[in-house]
Amino acid sequence: MNDTVSFGYEDIDASEKTGRVGEVFSSVAAKYDIMNDAMSGGMHRLWKNRFVSRVKPQPGEAILDMAGGTGDIAFRMAERGASVTVSDINQDMLDVGIERAMERGIDGLVWSRQNAEELTFSSRIFDAYTIVFGIRNVTFIDKALREAHRVLKFGGRFYCMEFSQTDWPGFKEVYDLYSHRLMPKIGKAIANDEDSYRYLAESIRRFPKPPEFEAMIRKAGFENTRVESILGGAVNIHSGWKV
Repeated sequence: MNDTVSFGYEDIDASEKTGRVGEVFSSVAAKYDIMNDAMSGGMHRLWKNRFVSRVKPQPGEAILDMAGGTGDIAFRMAERGASVTVSDINQDMLDVGIERAMERGIDGLVWSRQNAEELTFSSRIFDAYTIVFGIRNVTFIDKALREAHRVLKFGGRFYCMEFSQTDWPGFKEVYDLYSHRLMPKIGKAIANDEDSYRYLAESIRRFPKPPEFEAMIRKAGFENTRVESILGGAVNIHSGWKV
C-alpha cells in the first residue's frame, strides 16, 4: 500500500508530492516576492530579519540555507560575513536567486540544487542549517530533519521558521476566509494561478502544530530545542542544537 501525504487541500500519493510542489514553485518563482507580500501583508520581511538575528551568523561560518532559492535569507546572512550555500529542489527558484544576486553585486554564495530529504553533502560540514517557510513542502518532514542533523557539525545549530496554526479565538475563522476565498483570487490576479496559491495557503493549515513539530525536531537528534512564536503563534521560529 502506498503512503499518502498532504498536498494542502488534498491527500495524494507520496510519490507525487515532489513533482507537484515543484510545479507550484515554478509557477510562482518569477513573482515570489509579490506572492510573499500578498500572503503576509509585507510582514515576511520583518519576520526574516527577526529570523536572521536569531541565527547570529558569524564571519567564516559555513551555513546551509535550505529551500532558500530566491536568496532572501542567504543575502542577509552573507552580509554578516557567513559563507552560505543556498539549496533548493527547484531550479526555477534558484535561477531567480542567482539573477537577484547578480543584480545586487552579491558574490561568494554557492548555489546547489538539492532535495532536503536526500542531501548529497558530506556529513558534519555545516555550522548552521536554516530553512524558512520550506519544510512544510517536503514529502516527509522527518527525513528532512534527519538530513539536517547529519550535515551539521557537532555543536551545529538548526533554525527553522514556519507558519503554523494558532489557538487565538477567531483566528481559524479568519484564516478560513482568507485561504478559501481571498488567496485563490490573489493568485489569479498575480500569476493567473489559483491552485498554486490555494496549495500554499492550505499547506499552512495542515502543518503540525508547534508542540508536535518540536517533538519531531527532538526525535531527529536536536535535544536542546526551543520555540519562539511571532504574532501569537501564526509564525514560529524553531531552533535546535546538538548535544
